[in-house]
Amino acid sequence: MPLVEALNRAGDLLPRFVDQSALPADEPYETFIARTGCVPTRSNAHDLFNALVWQVHPGLKAHLNALQVEQIKRAGVGAARGAVRDALTLFDENAAWLQAPAPLVDALQQREWVRLFSTHRSLWQDARLQLFGHALLDKLRQPRKAITAHVWVVPLEAADPTAWLVGRLTPESLARKPWLPLPVLGVPGWWNSNEEIGFYDDASVFRRPARTLKSASPTA
Repeated sequence: MPLVEALNRAGDLLPRFVDQSALPADEPYETFIARTGCVPTRSNAHDLFNALVWQVHPGLKAHLNALQVEQIKRAGVGAARGAVRDALTLFDENAAWLQAPAPLVDALQQREWVRLFSTHRSLWQDARLQLFGHALLDKLRQPRKAITAHVWVVPLEAADPTAWLVGRLTPESLARKPWLPLPVLGVPGWWNSNEEIGFYDDASVFRRPARTLKSASPTA
C-alpha cells in the first residue's frame, strides 16, 4: 500500500497527505499546505516521520506552517530564507523539548556534560525529553553519538508543552535562536553505550562550554 494511502486510512484527522507530485512547481510547500490542508509526501522514511509528527502534534505543526506562510507573504521566497524561516525550519526538522529539574536545566545551559549526564544522572527519571523534529527522528534510525537535538526548555509545571511552545514560538523569539544543543544519545537509558566508562569524554561531541555562556532557555 502506498505511504500516502496508508496515512490517510489511519483516520479522519487533518491534514490529509498527498503525493509530492500534487505540489505545483511554482507554489511553496508551506503555502500549499495552508491553502489545501494537504501535506505533499514522498515515499521515504523522512516524510513518514514528518507525517507521524503531524498526526501526533497537529496544533504545533500547524502553528509552524502558519508562521512560515506569514514570513513568505512578507518577504517572498528568495535564495535565502532569512533568520526566522531558518529557525522555523530548524525547529521543524530537529527540535525537541525538555521538562526537567532545575539542576539538569542549569547543567545543560552551561554545557556541563558530566554534571548533566553523570553527577545528576538519577534526576533524569524526573525529566521528560520529547523529540519533535522529523529529520532528528530519521537520523536516529542509525544511532551515533553525535546526533544532536535543538532543545527548548519547557517548565516542569507546563501541563501542555505544545500549547506552551505555541504561545512562545514567535518571529521575535525564533530570531534570537533560543535553543540549546543536546546530544540525545547521552541521555541515561536512551543508548546502552552511554553506560560505558569514558563515553562523555569525547570532546568532539560533548564540547566544553565557552568561557562566558549566557542562558538560552526560553522559560520566561
